Amino acid sequence: MAQPGDKRGLAFAVIVVVIAAVGIYVTWMGAPDEPVATTQEAGLATGSPAAASSTPLATASSGPFDVYSYLPLTKEQLAAAADLAERFTAAYGTFRFDEDPAVYAERVKAFTTAELGTVLTRTLTSAGTVEQNKSDQLVSTGAAKLKEIRQVDKTSVVFVVAGTRQILAKSGNRQSAEEYAVTVTQLGADWRVFDIQPAGEGQDGDVLQ
Repeated sequence: MAQPGDKRGLAFAVIVVVIAAVGIYVTWMGAPDEPVATTQEAGLATGSPAAASSTPLATASSGPFDVYSYLPLTKEQLAAAADLAERFTAAYGTFRFDEDPAVYAERVKAFTTAELGTVLTRTLTSAGTVEQNKSDQLVSTGAAKLKEIRQVDKTSVVFVVAGTRQILAKSGNRQSAEEYAVTVTQLGADWRVFDIQPAGEGQDGDVLQ
């Protein structure tokens, strides 16, 4: 499956731009009129090593710093994409043994691209999975919480989402937890889930099989 955009390149470029901008800002704000003595020179002049290190090397500006101005997406776009990633992950982990598997697949497909929806439908409705869930009378209730933003470019974002499932089953009730790398891509004015992977396996444009 082709990955939307060069996410790794854009993400690195954003980080470089932000670091460069912060460096320029601090340099401009903190440039003194006279040369500043080195730590050793200051210590010798005062006779006290503590005096040389009393001035902090970096200070925060009183003005606001808007990190979103350095990103290719607006705050509202990121919020919408993150919300979709969370809702999709929760829906992905919510199903029950006595539900029509096709209904479960359609519920998940509502969040995805057509291509990913086709792959997930094949997985979620596979005979082996369905029979195993029925045999164990498994009922799963999913929840999700955004953990971090891994990559971002103009039309897609990779989120790390912590998914949890409360499971009721004949084999025993339990809680399951998994972190997913969820790629959300922009289609027109809307967002769709393009890919889902276990977070530890990276994000290379492939979907769970």
